[in-house]
Amino acid sequence: MTNAPLADRRSHIRTHHGDTFEDPYEWLREKDSPAVISHLEAENAHTDAATAHLAGLREEIFQEIKGRVLETDLSVPTRRGDWWYYSRTEEGAQYGIHCRAAAAPDDWTPPLLEPGVPVPGEVVLLDGNQEAEGHDFFSLGSFAVSDDASRLLWSTDFEGDERYTIHVRDLVSGERFADEIENTGGAFFTPDGTGILYTTLDDSWRPDTLWLHRLGTPVADDVKIFHEPDERFWLGAGITRSRRYLVIGVGSSITSEEYIVDLEGPVTAEPRLVWPRREGVEYSLEHAVVDGEDRLLILHNDDALDFELVSVAASDPEGERRVVLAHEPGRRLIGVDAFRDYATVEFRSEGLERVGLLDYGTGDVEQLSFDEPLYSAGVSGNPEWHSPFLRLGYASFVTPGTVYDLELATRELVLRKQQPVLGGYDATEYGQKREWAVAADGTRVPISLVWKRSFGEPGAAPRPVHLYGYGSYEHSIDPGFSVARLSELDRGVIFAVAHVRGGGEMGRQWYEDGKLLNKRNTFTDFVACAEHLIATGITSADRMVAEGGSAGGLLMGAVANVAPESFAGILASVPFVDALTSILDPSLPLTVIEWDEWGDPLHDAGVYEYMKSYTPYENVREGVDYPRILAVTSLNDTRVLYVEPAKWVARLREAGASDVLLKCEMVAGHGGVSGRYNSWKERAFELAWLLDTLGLAES
Repeated sequence: MTNAPLADRRSHIRTHHGDTFEDPYEWLREKDSPAVISHLEAENAHTDAATAHLAGLREEIFQEIKGRVLETDLSVPTRRGDWWYYSRTEEGAQYGIHCRAAAAPDDWTPPLLEPGVPVPGEVVLLDGNQEAEGHDFFSLGSFAVSDDASRLLWSTDFEGDERYTIHVRDLVSGERFADEIENTGGAFFTPDGTGILYTTLDDSWRPDTLWLHRLGTPVADDVKIFHEPDERFWLGAGITRSRRYLVIGVGSSITSEEYIVDLEGPVTAEPRLVWPRREGVEYSLEHAVVDGEDRLLILHNDDALDFELVSVAASDPEGERRVVLAHEPGRRLIGVDAFRDYATVEFRSEGLERVGLLDYGTGDVEQLSFDEPLYSAGVSGNPEWHSPFLRLGYASFVTPGTVYDLELATRELVLRKQQPVLGGYDATEYGQKREWAVAADGTRVPISLVWKRSFGEPGAAPRPVHLYGYGSYEHSIDPGFSVARLSELDRGVIFAVAHVRGGGEMGRQWYEDGKLLNKRNTFTDFVACAEHLIATGITSADRMVAEGGSAGGLLMGAVANVAPESFAGILASVPFVDALTSILDPSLPLTVIEWDEWGDPLHDAGVYEYMKSYTPYENVREGVDYPRILAVTSLNDTRVLYVEPAKWVARLREAGASDVLLKCEMVAGHGGVSGRYNSWKERAFELAWLLDTLGLAES
């Protein structure tokens, strides 16, 4: 096995608010430097050597994942206009194939498509495998068909840096338009199909400008529709399901503002402001027609912590607000979808996502019920303004992803498809439940558990545990099924999720209590969850591996410093472990936007001091017996730069950590490698390391 690479120490001084920090590994930020590339390649070589004994297990896990997946498969078709749209996969192919087939008039029951059997009248819109030919990385961004079904728009990224190039094809003639637009974010057709509305990104990867491109004209002649100059705000746009309004939204993590353009007139008309931005007020809108009047359903948190739903006249958005769903503490309203005759409401209650139907006439919400105690359910894939069915997605830790259509006339849930799991999967052989840990301040923190019953119930004897956490941006880790996870459950591992503060599982206050100057609660909650699992006999410290990615990688780095004795290993994916350095530099991608989440250490000495007290890189401890650590990153990641885990690993080694590995994908972005087989191999690599750390590599 090769010796672990030791990065050179090079003098670099950072001074802010009277504090000086010596950062000897900052030189690793020079992405184009041959020395940096050489160092990353040396790290990869060392990781390959250190994990060479796991090659057989990696292949075994990969084959298990592959063997449980129906490789030639199809999605449930979704009707839009006169067509059924669906995607399918073929055995041996990395990427999906996007297709459509003609629909019979008034037929809303999706056709039963059999995997591997040719679909009558199928039209292949886009084959991702053909698009990816000749490229090591491929990501499909926007994908849209014009309202008249005659044109296709799609965008591609071959680097992993999330800057997409738009392409257009005529679906009648098959001719590809010469129009190509680079450096874009989202894109979609104008209602008449002759133009494209798209966003472009500034130097910090922030979508800041909305443009109109007319097909067949030079990109240089494109019309600027809207520009957002404030570096704290992202810009996005879309057309309401009713196809009546163009909605332009700008927002930071805590403030939003929206504009509408009535598409009964020109798309280039001056956008009309709905509500002016106010610091700390977030809102989003949907267009509805109630009693023949155009109304905007606005979900907002103006003096409503867990959000309120109101209705305003589309002609006078700042006029009278009719309360549709009043603020109810503990019921976090998270989304509204408006249809011709009703709306759906998605909300969180008691830590779970729920779905209800809103009656425009009475204002009543009919909550949909499901049998399992832990589940995820949401509105999914409903492009039509009016349909006799509502498409829903459902899953739990033990129930594979399921597609239902709710028949609105009868309220019957019609099962359309459940993700096939090959090899004889039986959901009854697995259990799921929720535990509650108690944090130091008395807060009860939920923990979700899933396990295979044949190994005994949790707590009967200490078992290996894989504890996952995130805890930022109000993002919730909801119950979901994973084929790859079966490879660890079937070896006796209990998978657990610590629903720590900073996430959104328990409402908006849960998020507020884990951000800015409350960020430490995220870390101490996770440690409290680990301690609970140990104290209740579910596991022991030497039989537990923690995992988190991105902002969850910051969590991993922090708990490694705070409680290294509580874990046998830590798996950190694209980890945000040099947080203070990044948030101090407004020239880096997304930094200014992130100040609402972490605070502004550049201008606030108190925030600087607080962040410096927890950021993982700066708080690596000398002489501490760190657990085994695997950090995974990507060279082209624009969200969390590769340099953060590279510096962190170098510092850990310098402090004496004996088993620290860095794996850097040299052609990938924030989401890792592209292609399903590549993704399975990447996960197999991580799971083999995890099982080895838990002492299960030979099982």
